[in-house]
Amino acid sequence: MTCIHDDPEVFATTAMAGFSSIYARTVRAVTGGVVRSTATPAGKVAVVVGGGSGHYPAFAGFVGPGFADAAVAGDVFASPSAHSVAHVSRLAHRGGGILLGFGNYAGDVMNFGLAAERLMSEGIDVRILPVTDDVASGPAGQPKLRRGVAGDLVVFKIAGAAAEAGLGLDDVERVAISANASTITFGVAFTGCTLPGATQPLFTVPAQRMGIGLGIHGEPGISEDDILSATRLAALLVDRLLSEKPATASGRVAVVLNGLGCTKYEELFVLWVSVEAALKKAGLTLVQPEVGEFVTSLDMAGCSLTLTWLDEELEKFWCAPADTPVLRRGEIIATEPAPALSEEQEGPAVFGVASAASRANGKCIAGLIENIAKALRGAEEELGNIDALAGDGDHGMGMTRGSAAAAEAAAKAVAAGAGAASVLAMAGDAWADRAGGTSGALWGLALRTWSSALSDEAEITPDAVARGARAGLDAVMRLGRAKVGDKTLVDSFDPFVSVLNTTVGKGQPLAAAWNEAARAATAAADATAQLAPKIGRARSHTARSLGHPDAGAISLALCARIVAAELEK
Repeated sequence: MTCIHDDPEVFATTAMAGFSSIYARTVRAVTGGVVRSTATPAGKVAVVVGGGSGHYPAFAGFVGPGFADAAVAGDVFASPSAHSVAHVSRLAHRGGGILLGFGNYAGDVMNFGLAAERLMSEGIDVRILPVTDDVASGPAGQPKLRRGVAGDLVVFKIAGAAAEAGLGLDDVERVAISANASTITFGVAFTGCTLPGATQPLFTVPAQRMGIGLGIHGEPGISEDDILSATRLAALLVDRLLSEKPATASGRVAVVLNGLGCTKYEELFVLWVSVEAALKKAGLTLVQPEVGEFVTSLDMAGCSLTLTWLDEELEKFWCAPADTPVLRRGEIIATEPAPALSEEQEGPAVFGVASAASRANGKCIAGLIENIAKALRGAEEELGNIDALAGDGDHGMGMTRGSAAAAEAAAKAVAAGAGAASVLAMAGDAWADRAGGTSGALWGLALRTWSSALSDEAEITPDAVARGARAGLDAVMRLGRAKVGDKTLVDSFDPFVSVLNTTVGKGQPLAAAWNEAARAATAAADATAQLAPKIGRARSHTARSLGHPDAGAISLALCARIVAAELEK
């Protein structure tokens, strides 16, 4: 159990503050993550990595000379928001473009992808790299189905070294793609992990058993077996990875034996003796192997083995010097302190002049979001129970946290004189920042995109609201990759948007049009009980999901009804 904390709600941010204080020589804290505290040359490619907290030393521990330029941190096991990714990336950018690296998880794919779009619209060249090393989560021929686990260390180290060597963005991206394609990981878990403040682990493993093919976000393994001796466990890990040895492999490999948080170094050293023997017996040459904790999962007991099949170029960058909290090797890289951040770069949001009508509309939007937050707080347990039937049961908690943060951000924007578009945009960013998970990313994306149809000058019109809803749905479907029938919030969002646009187009007042759209969303959400999930974690639990509605669709319909009731007033 994660025992040391004050308020579990701020566990991740408090841990980041402590980390940044201890390692001030290497990193400095910024809103949403950390950047190098040492200067980098103008024109250098910025390697920005990130993901959820709870995996230390990933990802902040990778920041420093020879490795990453910055890390973006979400809440525990939750993707950072697109707003945070874009903000930290801007601070790290030195004119040479940005490579965004992250594990291949739905929330990260959406948020890093959306951040990349925002940055490119500002004229910054950005490439994205989802790491796909986990062999247990997808077949070899379908890497897009594979998660990113401890292979993050090798892939990001090689990419960071390429950028440190002065390569341009095209070449850094090429090297990173090659490293990812050459990296595979397989692991086992002996116990599950427990979120800060929780009394039960996210999953359990029976005594004297181990989960095979674990995830690092509390996902259980794909099967179970009796705990093996070190020799037999090494054989299990090595044999699974060698089964994917490329025909053209040189036989030289980077090797990482990774502890998951509660399996300590002495045990890993014992296991390494057998791992090393098995790899050498297979004719492999081990190049600067690493044993330790690199990508953890809070207090999970277990370990994973990573191999990267090296060519001459990948080996050069794997062995290149680095100076970070987690990895130091090679010659000392000369550094000097980075210049201080300006108030404009890291200060509070400043809004332009808004019209009186738009400020009034913004105040109304803030009031609507406050009522949504109250309703979701009351429905937290119910939504969590629905989600637990085929998911991880955190939907109610995420929606409560996200909406509360959105309400607070909207109120602050109103107090600062923001207009309607800015109020809704700030609410969306805060929702995504605090909620975590895929649903948090989708809600943040929807509200932020919706705000683009509004204005800080003109008064809101029903047509603008309807157009914004359509834009929000389109963005969710494009980046979330869900469509009607997949058993997601899209199943209630789509009919809501369709009815809203149709009724507004016929000239109905906004309150009446919204009310009709809310009824359509509610009926569609209830009907998801008959659907089989085709996307997300619930996809592998179809039997448990059938007969029960989707939690995301239900919560969206609830929010639509709350707004309908308020508009009627």
